[in-house]
Amino acid sequence: MSEKIFVIGANGQIGTELVTALRAIHGAENVIASDINSPNYALRNSGPFEFANVLDKDNLHHLFDKHRPTQVYLLAAILSAVGEQKPKMAWDLNMTGLLHILDFAVEFKTAKVFWPSSIAVFGPHSPQYDTPQYCVMDPNTVYGFSKLAGERWCEYYFAKYGLDARSLRYPGLIGWRANPGGGTTDYAVHIFHEALKHGSYQSFLQEGTALPMMYMDDAIRATISLMDAPAEQIKIRSSYNLAGISFKPEELAAEIKKHLPNFEISYADTDPRQAIADSWPKSIDDSAAQQDWGWQIEYDLPKMTADMLENLKKII
Repeated sequence: MSEKIFVIGANGQIGTELVTALRAIHGAENVIASDINSPNYALRNSGPFEFANVLDKDNLHHLFDKHRPTQVYLLAAILSAVGEQKPKMAWDLNMTGLLHILDFAVEFKTAKVFWPSSIAVFGPHSPQYDTPQYCVMDPNTVYGFSKLAGERWCEYYFAKYGLDARSLRYPGLIGWRANPGGGTTDYAVHIFHEALKHGSYQSFLQEGTALPMMYMDDAIRATISLMDAPAEQIKIRSSYNLAGISFKPEELAAEIKKHLPNFEISYADTDPRQAIADSWPKSIDDSAAQQDWGWQIEYDLPKMTADMLENLKKII
């Protein structure tokens, strides 16, 4: 029996690439992309698309009934920086949307649900280096609150209803195929665009601000690997730590200068995203993901930088 996969929030930074990867594996007709907004040309013309608002319970119920998905990927969310500007909206979208999907997955006997968590679940009292799977978690952003609560809900639905919910705590994600969606780590995407367009970039994060990052190719591969793993290998039903590469803005700039020797970086005086970044881990321990389902990273900083610049040159 073939999979029928429903991707909600398909227009975003992750969704754009995940839909493409899933369609290549399962066949375009078996991967239904959906979003509240119209998709880009490639997404719209490569397979089925539905308009979906995670807060519209009746329409969501109709779509579950229509497609009877065997897997659902819920990617619709308001991210960290935007969430601080619209806190109640962020909580409502991130929480109510998740609960709608979990309820319908139980009702329609969806085999597997993927929901992304984030390093934003950690806070100022979490260990900052090699942050472990289990530790103090005291997030101080609405985005972080919603992700921590969402982890608990996923675990609860697994324990109470037997729903095979799976999750990853994504670090900052860097990709060239889609624009970032309003997160604190977005500088690490913007810097490449500005380097190629203008030869300079003003970082909204200060020099010395280390954050865990991951190239989008690795993130998509990790997501699909987690979902493909046998259920008995998934030991953690809240969310798995996922580590990539940790670096500071000046370290990324130095790597870009190897390809664009005249590139210059400067730093903004103040930005509210700095306080968010300061509360997050500097590096992540993802040994549980390595042990349970064999996760391994492929892209280090030099390989990621070279690939980003090579691909962006073609489209800028």
